[in-house]
Amino acid sequence: MIDLTLIGTGALQPLPDRALASAAITTSGRVLLFDCGEGTQSAAKRAGVSLVKIDVIALTHYHGDHTYGLPGLLQSMGMGGRAEPVIIIGPQGLEEAMIPFQMLCPYLPFELKLMEVENKPVSMQQLHPAWPANAVLQSFPTAHRVSSQGYRFDLTRSGKFRPEKAKALGVPVAEWKNLQHGESVCVNDILIHPNQVMDDARRGISIVYTGDTAYCGDIVQSASDADVIICEATYGENDQQTLAEEHGHMTFAQAAQLARDSQAHSLWLTHYSPMIDEPENHLENAKDIFQNVVCGSDGLKETLCYAD
Repeated sequence: MIDLTLIGTGALQPLPDRALASAAITTSGRVLLFDCGEGTQSAAKRAGVSLVKIDVIALTHYHGDHTYGLPGLLQSMGMGGRAEPVIIIGPQGLEEAMIPFQMLCPYLPFELKLMEVENKPVSMQQLHPAWPANAVLQSFPTAHRVSSQGYRFDLTRSGKFRPEKAKALGVPVAEWKNLQHGESVCVNDILIHPNQVMDDARRGISIVYTGDTAYCGDIVQSASDADVIICEATYGENDQQTLAEEHGHMTFAQAAQLARDSQAHSLWLTHYSPMIDEPENHLENAKDIFQNVVCGSDGLKETLCYAD
């Protein structure tokens, strides 16, 4: 089970009811934060996201509307009693980009670890041991004006264990758990592998967060069959497509096209230009292309569960 929360849905400048870009995944009591725009700490509190439980902050790029919330957030985490290390991951240039923020927060009561992660999967349990072993974060390249990347989070699910197969192979009951956890066991000098007693993997839960980007094939491939895509939609009208592409962004319609082409199950629009007062006024531009789409708003939350 995953709680998915949109924290901030704005671009460029915060508005009274719209903090800047951020979203959170909560599972097993732990939190993964995507981006940290201005207003993230207060918007997260309003949305019920625990600041002290944030183990990993995944930055898509280093523009201010995705990072200027970091000093306040980190200090609030410290004042809230956070003592465990916090990991910040991002694309190329992370250490240099974090220098001013570290100067503003020189006395944090927890270790701040920086890790560049580009185009490779990372086990969340390797980042923090309290995360479930089946939680995986995968970065992928995006098409913005600077070095940037999006993220896919998967909570994978193994196939069903078949006790009758284990018994037929003579596996002691005490070893069943090891097989269920993906480990091979030795029985009478014969190695028994998990695939001999487990069905094929079942559908898990997958969430994609794009960050700032123009439409690109890398996202379509990486977001394939995702349960939810949280997608930037900076411009509402179709005739703004050229403007969007010039600045490395998307329109509502382009975000919908991305969701359709990746065969995603649902689409949350976010990262609205300050010119957009009411995102719902432009929603039909997306629905003409992809039906299962909503205009994200600060605090939007959904609990995602396994399909069966």
